[in-house]
Amino acid sequence: MAHEGILLGMGNPLLDISAVVDEEFLHKYGIKLNNAILAEDKHLPMYDELSSKYTVEYIAGGATQNSIKVAQWLLQVPGATSYMGCIGKDKYGEEMKKNSKLAGVNVHYYEDEAAPTGTCAVCVVGGERSLIANLSAANCYKSEHLKRPENWALVEKAKYYYIAGFFLTVSPDSIQLVAEHAAANNKVFMMNLSAPFICEFFKEALDKVLPFMDFVFGNETEARTFAKVHGWETDNVEEIALKISQWPKASGAHKRITVITQGADPVVVAEDGKVKTFPVILLPKEKLVDTNGAGDAFVGGFLSQLVQQKPIEDCVKAGCYASNVIIQRSGCTYPEKPDFA
Repeated sequence: MAHEGILLGMGNPLLDISAVVDEEFLHKYGIKLNNAILAEDKHLPMYDELSSKYTVEYIAGGATQNSIKVAQWLLQVPGATSYMGCIGKDKYGEEMKKNSKLAGVNVHYYEDEAAPTGTCAVCVVGGERSLIANLSAANCYKSEHLKRPENWALVEKAKYYYIAGFFLTVSPDSIQLVAEHAAANNKVFMMNLSAPFICEFFKEALDKVLPFMDFVFGNETEARTFAKVHGWETDNVEEIALKISQWPKASGAHKRITVITQGADPVVVAEDGKVKTFPVILLPKEKLVDTNGAGDAFVGGFLSQLVQQKPIEDCVKAGCYASNVIIQRSGCTYPEKPDFA
């Protein structure tokens, strides 16, 4: 049974500003579907344009926070999960606090005095999404916050840790502290490749923390980008997953397991020098609302079973169940109660 505080997440809490747009909008801002990037100056007018020209929805998001909320939803044990990240002292920040508490997650936000709460433009075309994150306050997280006794207590209490690769751009020292604690105490430390730009432009930071990862999550595009930047002469996802699982480890307490999703194609799991594939639940195209949060939901579902020490097959099943629920709704949202068996 999952106990209170068993799973801790750290990441960038962002408010998703989600709208169905058109190809012209994507072209205007030079953005691609199925990609996630950090906003540059040229993208900044996009946020106002979205809310003035399209019907937008505001949904509490951020990759790690999504995964933690989905795990919490499936666990149905109040406070089984905790989360840290940085928000601003503004209405979006208040909204975020309210939303997370309702979800049953024990949030310890660092609140920045100056920067506004981060936002993420979610541009949807034909059910596929493009993400453009304007981190703002999320970029201001400091390891000093993590080290405060009331926050470090969450680290001590947890047995499992999950951090999206996106957090490498914000506070690699916080990640290192948690990773080292996990290795020293035989706990389970997990990360996500998160986006091609993380694999490409934050390669050094990712490589530094990779030895501490007991689970590596990602999708097929991220896996192929990872392989390319490491000079691996293959774009075969199964081979790449295997090579990542065999990367040297900082602690021998746990083997590394790599889990790669491929949209509607089977999930690839590499462990012990072997690869297994698991089919996903196929959804008729007309039922697809948007893919925003699908990968995050998969991880959340997976973690909900992992923290209960269920076999990997069950973890993957729960991941597929959660992502199937989320893609039939706008953003990373879910009904009141799960019906996963």
